[in-house]
Amino acid sequence: MLTDGRLVYGAAGEERKVFDVRDGLGMKLAQRAGLKVGILSGRTGAPLVARAAELAVDALITDRADKDQAFTEFLAHYETAPERVAYMGDDLVDLPVLRRCGLSMAPADAVPEVCERVDVALASRGGRGAVREAVETILRARGDWQRLVAHLFG
Repeated sequence: MLTDGRLVYGAAGEERKVFDVRDGLGMKLAQRAGLKVGILSGRTGAPLVARAAELAVDALITDRADKDQAFTEFLAHYETAPERVAYMGDDLVDLPVLRRCGLSMAPADAVPEVCERVDVALASRGGRGAVREAVETILRARGDWQRLVAHLFG
């Protein structure tokens, strides 16, 4: 959900991606609140790897067409239960994970089959603040939001 889902290639065939800086800040705020942040993507590429490194995400799983199997492996590796995971997805391949996780979310531009089956349908689009909105939703529900941002208001 860090991009709008479009594939853009440069003249030499290199993949290019556009990321929303607000999504990145949202992920950093989640980490400051003690949450672990991860990315599970069916694709891979230098732009995603670079962004994940820049954000110092706790888990990066790429190039996994079977997201359900990848999620099972993630749960085993991190010794956690699916109900302890919040997951956001936007397409049919995300449905198995969305059904298993503890809190399922979808950006506004997710396919209808996903929007109909999640706990929270967000107002923001993928790559356009959906991650930030998801993080804010979680942090507000936990009572962490004000504490994390109060110093920014002076």
